[in-house]
Amino acid sequence: MDGAWDGSAVTLAHHGRSDGAPALAAGPHGAGELFQLLRDGRARTRGDLVEATGLSRSAVGARLDRLVRCGLVETAGEAISTGGRPPGRFAFAPSSRVVLAADLGARHGRVEVTDLAGTPLAVRASALSIADGPEAVLGWLTTTATELLAEAGRSTDDLVGTGIGLPGPVDHATGRPVRPPIMPGWDGADVVGIVGRVLPGVVLVDNDVNLMALGEHVHAWPDEEHLLVVKVSTGVGAGIVSGGQLDRGARGAAGDLGHVQVPGREDAGCSCGHRGCLEAVAGGAALARQLRSRGLAADDVTDVVGLVRARQPDAVAAVRSAGRDLGLVLATCVSILDPGVVVLGGTLAEVADELLVGAREVVRARSLPLATEDLRVVRSTMGDRAAVTGAAAMVTAHALSPAGVEESCRSAPEPSARTPRPRAGEAGPAQPAPR
Repeated sequence: MDGAWDGSAVTLAHHGRSDGAPALAAGPHGAGELFQLLRDGRARTRGDLVEATGLSRSAVGARLDRLVRCGLVETAGEAISTGGRPPGRFAFAPSSRVVLAADLGARHGRVEVTDLAGTPLAVRASALSIADGPEAVLGWLTTTATELLAEAGRSTDDLVGTGIGLPGPVDHATGRPVRPPIMPGWDGADVVGIVGRVLPGVVLVDNDVNLMALGEHVHAWPDEEHLLVVKVSTGVGAGIVSGGQLDRGARGAAGDLGHVQVPGREDAGCSCGHRGCLEAVAGGAALARQLRSRGLAADDVTDVVGLVRARQPDAVAAVRSAGRDLGLVLATCVSILDPGVVVLGGTLAEVADELLVGAREVVRARSLPLATEDLRVVRSTMGDRAAVTGAAAMVTAHALSPAGVEESCRSAPEPSARTPRPRAGEAGPAQPAPR
């Protein structure tokens, strides 16, 4: 997909009709519902939409006028005529709006401006410390966002919303971090409020590994309904896709693998206050401490990766041991969740050959045979884009839902007050939908 997605993989269910077509409200919400038929990017004629919805031509025309006026739908040429004037075709216009997506890790930040199809328009990656606190880190984010919008040739008027991934537990309903172990000063921080003071549109916040799982599902594994995505970087965490949906658990704590105890490793203290946690023995920070104690220069997980690539024996052995510890915890997860695919991402996944050799061996030895029969344990192919792709998908799903489209249509100025951005092959302002 070359980093883009078609916007249709994260959708809201329609109410069913006996003929299999989605039922569309005849009232004021019809434009948002009608738009769902165009989200796959395939151009359709007015007649196609009348046939699919059961609405009259005038009702479909009124809804198309609203969608064209707000810029989410554009005319896409003419269909082949079967006699008389060729009918006009209509398609989703993903370039009409943009999304800001941010992945804020313990030691890094990545921000992208994308269109509504997930295509990156401007990108910034930078070192940062999440321990600097919410005001400093989110200040960097909003400043970077403004710069990237300008770089992409867009303004805040084009922004539908911002999606943010954080390296700790998040109350998804409020966007506030909840007692995050490696984020001092962030507990209960009003992330939505701080960002919303500067950037317009919705602000949605989630755990970074949840967004990695969403990004992997949307981009790399759209046909896999049961997916476990594990991030092994400074810390360790997991995101769960079950039945094709992101599963956050009852309180948003699902997937916190880093603080599951590893059998026989009670000697290792963890930042959460417990002992023997997976993060304390297999996380990048723990491995760096272990290598420093052996006289090696390893300040962080990036240095660990560099030593493994240089085939430093102690570093290779440490990462292989971490893989076996990871496998002990994953084996239980596989037996409970029965995923079709386990995807390893994060900085340590850059040396996945060393990490996976032990993890695969232990998972297959300790999980239920039925659960591992067709199980794939693989390295992520998305690299550092998984979480930002998920963040963009989260915002786009909200903005392009029936309710989100209705809000866009309500807030769109009348044609005389708004001159939309010209699109390829077009000049001048958008016109009402041709009859």
